[in-house]
Amino acid sequence: MTHSLVCPETVSRVSSVLNRNTRQFGKKHLFDQNEETCWNSDQGPSQWVILEFPQRIRVSQLQIQFQGGFSSRRGHLEGSQGSEALCKIVDFYPEDNNSLQTFPVPAAEVDQLKMTLEDATDFFGRVVIYHLRVLGERV
Repeated sequence: MTHSLVCPETVSRVSSVLNRNTRQFGKKHLFDQNEETCWNSDQGPSQWVILEFPQRIRVSQLQIQFQGGFSSRRGHLEGSQGSEALCKIVDFYPEDNNSLQTFPVPAAEVDQLKMTLEDATDFFGRVVIYHLRVLGERV
């Protein structure tokens, strides 16, 4: 059965936070299920989110809700097991809108994921994400 794999023991890191204001725009807002909060990156050519899971997982879908005007035109997902190097799993191409977008992921068993977002629709390279969900099952 497919369900959200991000849990309180999942360690997350992000490339940047707007004006280093983690209280208002920090990574915790990616997973809080609150429509009023978001992760807002700072400027840059690409942004990324790294997730380290407490156990091995099998990813099947990635769900992202951007703020229109602050999305990415291109992204890719990489994963690894243990101390192995990251390997590309899939490329995905978000639309520039406010809807929750679902991207299928070829079944990959990992305990670390890195989502890289490139070619931001914002002129300065900022990305705003209201919800990020990794769906699949624990192995």
